[in-house]
Amino acid sequence: MPQMTPKVSEVLAQAMQLSPQERELLIDQLVESLDEEPAEAGPEEAWADEIKRRVDEIRSGRVKLIPGEEVLRELAEDFPDDK
Repeated sequence: MPQMTPKVSEVLAQAMQLSPQERELLIDQLVESLDEEPAEAGPEEAWADEIKRRVDEIRSGRVKLIPGEEVLRELAEDFPDDK
């Protein structure tokens, strides 16, 4: 974990003097600013490739989809409610 710099310590000390509502607003703004960072390309590209592969398998007929009702029925049979 990174060490707290003097500048960060100073900002934290000032933030701690704010009311709880002001600190909450500050936290929200800081978290929101992190969400604005550009996403890593690796995981996004990997998921896009995986989604494309799965859709291609479905469209080509290599993979047979199972209706949700059937899956739920089989699960209920395999894991009966013990109440």
